[in-house]
Amino acid sequence: MRIAILTFDGFNEIDSFVAAKMLNWVPGWTAEITAPSATVTSANGVRVERQQPLGFAREADAVIVGSGANTRTIVDDAAIMGELRLDPARQLIASQCSGALVLARLGHLRDAPACTDQRTRPWVVEAGVRVLDQPFHAAGNVATAGGCLASHYLATWIVARGEGRDAAAEVLSYVVPVGELAGWTARAFAAIDPYL
Repeated sequence: MRIAILTFDGFNEIDSFVAAKMLNWVPGWTAEITAPSATVTSANGVRVERQQPLGFAREADAVIVGSGANTRTIVDDAAIMGELRLDPARQLIASQCSGALVLARLGHLRDAPACTDQRTRPWVVEAGVRVLDQPFHAAGNVATAGGCLASHYLATWIVARGEGRDAAAEVLSYVVPVGELAGWTARAFAAIDPYL
């Protein structure tokens, strides 16, 4: 599976890096930082080089739209949004926190509620989307997560959808805190199981 981790200037490191790390643990899968420019800088000044140009999102099997400080500006950028012709009929599409604004602008949240962070919530509501008070929600091939630390729910959902629950549990076993595997795994599956 090829996965685009959409990452824009002002990005949140947790959103992009946790999902990329988890998804790249699956044998044969490649999750890549996908950005509109050769380098992007996080809200905290961390600079990274993209691995794929933005157009890769159209080809990828799955796409995660990360969040960041500039998402409201990004959704008003016609050039960027024009590149993001995503297809939920053939792609798994997910957003983290303010990434829900991108999915709303693209029309992928028309008939479904979404999850986002508390800071972004008013803007997602303003975009006409009902926001849930929970960390994860999916409708078909489109999922949303709210809160930076919910990024592992998105990755777990994508792995479970692509390779099954056992593979998702295996990936979780690499990233959760030592001695807390059972609790973290139970919480992750409690969040995603209703949507598998």
